[in-house]
Amino acid sequence: MSTILVVSGTGTEIGKTVVTAAVAAAARDRRVAVLKPAQTGLAPGEPGDAAEVARLAGSHVTAVELARFPEPLAPATAARRAGLAPVRPFEVAEAAQKLATEHDLVLVEGAGGLLVRFDDEGSTLADAARLLSAPVLVVAPAGLGTLNATALTAEALRNRGLGCRGVVIGSMPAEPDLASRCNIEDLPVAAGAPLLGAVPAGAGALPGADFAAGAVRWLAPELGGSWAPGRR
Repeated sequence: MSTILVVSGTGTEIGKTVVTAAVAAAARDRRVAVLKPAQTGLAPGEPGDAAEVARLAGSHVTAVELARFPEPLAPATAARRAGLAPVRPFEVAEAAQKLATEHDLVLVEGAGGLLVRFDDEGSTLADAARLLSAPVLVVAPAGLGTLNATALTAEALRNRGLGCRGVVIGSMPAEPDLASRCNIEDLPVAAGAPLLGAVPAGAGALPGADFAAGAVRWLAPELGGSWAPGRR
């Protein structure tokens, strides 16, 4: 039976794509698809986030992008400014369900945070997750300020009847400061869900083979790895 997992985060540029790639890499013995509903900030022909996941995770990954908008803005704004049709949650759900018929694991990577708008009606990634009845993996920063943003994201999930699969730190410094060290213990409390990994800062710059080999060390057993709190 196929699994669909939605990957969101507490904001933008916090490591969602790298975490998505790590989850895909850790599922190396499964057929994996990564679905990017809305790619913004890239011209046609440039490799997007889904392609980056496939590059890092390996050849067992199928990369799919539903829509692309050239300006680096929220999907609804980028679509409106480009004069293009926005992505709708039902389109995301239909695409994910179709991929699930041919893959063991489907990862749906959002843009920005959970409640970033897909369209001018206010649809979000949370609406797609609800249509899919899929749990959401939350990617969060390591340092100061992450607890509030993580708690708000988790609250938004609960208020919509969505499950939080857990939290993964998207970019753990090699020499974490006091706040980052303390947040290892505090993030699960803020989220009301387990901490399921910490991807090291700069991991996305690794060659694909090295990234894939490292992914199992960065993720907890629930995501196919061997990571545990206190281990880096």
